[in-house]
Amino acid sequence: MRKVMIISGAGLSAQSGISTFRDHDGLWEHYDVMQVCSTQGWEQDRALVTAFYNARRRDLQDKQPNKAHLSLAALEQAYPGRIIHLTQNVDNLLARAGCQEVVNLHGTLTDLRCEACAHVWDIGYEAQNEEDVCPRCESHSIRHNVVMFGESAPEYRRIYEAIAQCELFVAIGTSGQVIDIVTIAREFEHSLLINPKREEYVTAFGSFEQNIDMFFERFIQKKAVEAADEMSDIITRFLRH
Repeated sequence: MRKVMIISGAGLSAQSGISTFRDHDGLWEHYDVMQVCSTQGWEQDRALVTAFYNARRRDLQDKQPNKAHLSLAALEQAYPGRIIHLTQNVDNLLARAGCQEVVNLHGTLTDLRCEACAHVWDIGYEAQNEEDVCPRCESHSIRHNVVMFGESAPEYRRIYEAIAQCELFVAIGTSGQVIDIVTIAREFEHSLLINPKREEYVTAFGSFEQNIDMFFERFIQKKAVEAADEMSDIITRFLRH
């Protein structure tokens, strides 16, 4: 049976009101990313980083899944075991839409992680406090469960597993600046890119090549919400073939 590999990025959740880093008026315009999203920043000022993630968690509480999230959940339910969805997002909107098979490549905003025993637990939308302890080992050395710049992302191994198992690659709302979607697309005969902008591809040497969409079989130049129906039709036809 045919399978589909999906990688989603910030553009999937943007129309639910989740702030992105790179867009105009995004988080990078309000924060120094290396202060709040790197291991160096974490070691220098844990209180600042904790406050940043507490704010992101609080902001997430009233956000709702959009049409694109719901469409992806419907596809997963219609074709169980045939869609491998890896998301770069740390929000929980895919899960709230009904997705149960999503791989969170960069962690989960609504969880905390113990630095002593690596236990992960759900805190919902609550703030992390200095008094909090790990429910397993009672250590006070706890942190957000989001991968930072400067540390490994263990779930990245799932990218290579998905490439080996799937015949269609779909990239939704990602610029390719964190995960090189061009390299992945080159592994597939069939590929689909959904993004409202024609992003430029930067090589490993830092030089610009063509627009990223040139490396994909199909390109829908729309926001994820606007492309949801067309995306669902393409994936459905592929899986029914």
